[in-house]
Amino acid sequence: MRGKAYVLVIMVVLITMASGSKDANPTEGLNPGDIAPRIESLENQINLDFQNHSSRYTLLNFWAAYDAESRACNVRLANEVNKFNPEQIAMYSISLDENESVFHETVKIDRLNGAKQLHEGLGKMSVVYKKFDLEKGFRNFLINNEGMIVAVNVTPDKLTEVLNAN
Repeated sequence: MRGKAYVLVIMVVLITMASGSKDANPTEGLNPGDIAPRIESLENQINLDFQNHSSRYTLLNFWAAYDAESRACNVRLANEVNKFNPEQIAMYSISLDENESVFHETVKIDRLNGAKQLHEGLGKMSVVYKKFDLEKGFRNFLINNEGMIVAVNVTPDKLTEVLNAN
């Protein structure tokens, strides 16, 4: 009987604690609803903080020339973003190619805007690679103006759907 009373008390305490967490701030993470981690360690000294206090979204995309799928996705997403007003969305693509000349040649061959293509030459050894858990594969993150991740691995169609809804 005592055991049931303890279990009941513990359940009441847990329920009370959970109900008080409604107003809790989102935590940093990699899932929709999480705050996107800041990027502070790129070799070209660019820092990205996704809280921009405008109505703009940020699409953060990771890719590498040696990964054909991520490279093709980068081109498709860049072409889609170019259809929208820059006040609505900004895109930053981070290449994790270790060889800088491969990165520059790929950007040129793919006809991408070099200003929005960033390079992290440490590749799989970089802090960014680890922070964004890219050992599971390259992906992208759609982030709102408050720095919250809205979607992960968006396609051009999904991106258009989200942007046209706002």
